[in-house]
Amino acid sequence: MRPLRADARRNQARILEAADEVFAAHGPATSTEQIARRAEVAIGTVFRHFPTKAALVEAVFIDRLRRLTATAAELSAGPDPGAAFFTFVTRWAELSAVKHAFADALARDGVDVAGAAAAGEYVRVRAELTAAVGALLERAQGAGAVRADVGTAELDALLIGAARAVEHTAGHPGVRRRTLTIILDGLRPRDGDAVPGAPTP
Repeated sequence: MRPLRADARRNQARILEAADEVFAAHGPATSTEQIARRAEVAIGTVFRHFPTKAALVEAVFIDRLRRLTATAAELSAGPDPGAAFFTFVTRWAELSAVKHAFADALARDGVDVAGAAAAGEYVRVRAELTAAVGALLERAQGAGAVRADVGTAELDALLIGAARAVEHTAGHPGVRRRTLTIILDGLRPRDGDAVPGAPTP
């Protein structure tokens, strides 16, 4: 593909930003026309960049993953590895809950969500995010802020549960906050804690 011209790149960025805001407020089932109005571009401009609604939903989600990866890198540079790790895990749990809504919207549009997740840009971006999370986990464990018997596989499983908890407690911020606190407390070291076997890389 040829590189986009500067004005086309600006339009694409405006569309992605508008779509992210609209999806956050009203869900990924929101009409493309509403996104075009928010971006102040013609509907034809939206479809030139994103030929289908599913392509736009996928692009917004991948853009969120990129920004989350950048956040992980920024937090890694901070002075408190433990605080950086738990801040990031909370944000990722919340994003994972959004991911489920996006996946449902794509499935309704006939997209093979599992197939899309196994190919294309998503694979590369997800790998970068996994590496960034692994670095945060390693730093936090090195500082004694996270129990040493937790690997990335265990963390992934916990994040799936945390994301479902965020979904289940939608509309009840106090309950959601306390539930996430309970989940995160399970990652903190305590005397006598040890799960069977070695942590999974």
